[in-house]
Amino acid sequence: MHAAAGEETMKHIGIIGAGVAGLHLGLLLRQHGVDATIITDRNPEQIAGMRLLNTVAHHHITLDRERSLGVYHWPVEDYGYSHHHHVFNLPQPLVFSGAFSAMSRGVDYRLYLPRLMEDFEARGGKIEYRAIGAEDLPKLASRFDLIVVGTGRGPFGQMFEPVAEHTPFTRPQRALCVGLYTGVRATDPPGVTISVSPGQGELIDIPMLSVSGKVHALLMENVPGGDLEELARLRYDDDPKTFRATMLAKLERYHPAVYARIETARFDLQRPQDLLQGGVVPTVRRTAVDLGDGKIAIAVGDVHSVVDPVMGQGANIASYSAFVLGEEIVKANVFDRLFCERVDRRREERVLGAQRWTNTMIAPPSEDLLGLIGAMSQNQALADEFTENFNYPERQWARIASPARIRHWIAEAGAQRGGAQRAA
Repeated sequence: MHAAAGEETMKHIGIIGAGVAGLHLGLLLRQHGVDATIITDRNPEQIAGMRLLNTVAHHHITLDRERSLGVYHWPVEDYGYSHHHHVFNLPQPLVFSGAFSAMSRGVDYRLYLPRLMEDFEARGGKIEYRAIGAEDLPKLASRFDLIVVGTGRGPFGQMFEPVAEHTPFTRPQRALCVGLYTGVRATDPPGVTISVSPGQGELIDIPMLSVSGKVHALLMENVPGGDLEELARLRYDDDPKTFRATMLAKLERYHPAVYARIETARFDLQRPQDLLQGGVVPTVRRTAVDLGDGKIAIAVGDVHSVVDPVMGQGANIASYSAFVLGEEIVKANVFDRLFCERVDRRREERVLGAQRWTNTMIAPPSEDLLGLIGAMSQNQALADEFTENFNYPERQWARIASPARIRHWIAEAGAQRGGAQRAA
């Protein structure tokens, strides 16, 4: 594609997938007048009626991107939360909280994605609702200057090879059971509860907005072979009463702080389809594939990096990666391997920081990491920094990447605390 002298070349970008990465990218491109087409096999009505997609929360740095795109439809004053409440279920339980500098928010993606699809089309974006396969790639490559792959379903995610050095696992490290529940009281102050039962797994309790209003997502991250693993296989549809009774018994034994906020008579899934079970293999993939004739496909979102959901990084990283890619598309006139390398360099530190930090947290804890947890329970500034770093996983990884870094962080926080106390 060539432009005449003095004319600006119109860019045509094809985006496969209408998840948060594809939609944030498409909205950003439309904001800059770039022609963008999203191709997805699910229309808004189908998405709204699906089984639970995920239980992601957007941290404030992602909400800032929503504000910049003009899609900040769910204000944190009404739907947000301000804290992470940590509970370590040891013989002597360890309980402490960390505060964010600004609020986070959870919205059911079956509400979120359809609304943003409407926004995208209202701003001149095009959405093609159809299934596509590998055989469609040559025709797509001829239509667009760049193909962005934002969905791992079908053959497209498999085009991008895993990077072995950043993909240490070949199987899920947790057996997941996540649902949206009624009958769970909110914390005060409002926040996510991260409950850890050593040897059994983690429970992440997230306040969320869904179809019936405010509910709680209970994300059970169960260690394979442990007593909680059966929750990943227990079918609600077969016997709802048995499912509820089993969940309550497991919560009471392994996550009592969350159980204490449950009104057992009201405790149930919001709807039968509000349950997701299975597992995730944390994976980082190479991001560029040659399509021939000088055309390139580049990966974004979960196609690029999929993380275990325990640290709540997946959607936030997908949005960040989409923005980096979008900003580079706006600046670029040529979409080739060099373009992809520049994109990767800009997003690498945060994406890999999220992957490495999350993988560390689902591994057996080191003595130094246990020491950090103990220090956070005694030092509010340390707990707050750990919490705020959910927005900046590269900063979190820089703090915990080695025993020396952890020890330095603890010592630094202790010295600052001592100085503040002397000043007071």
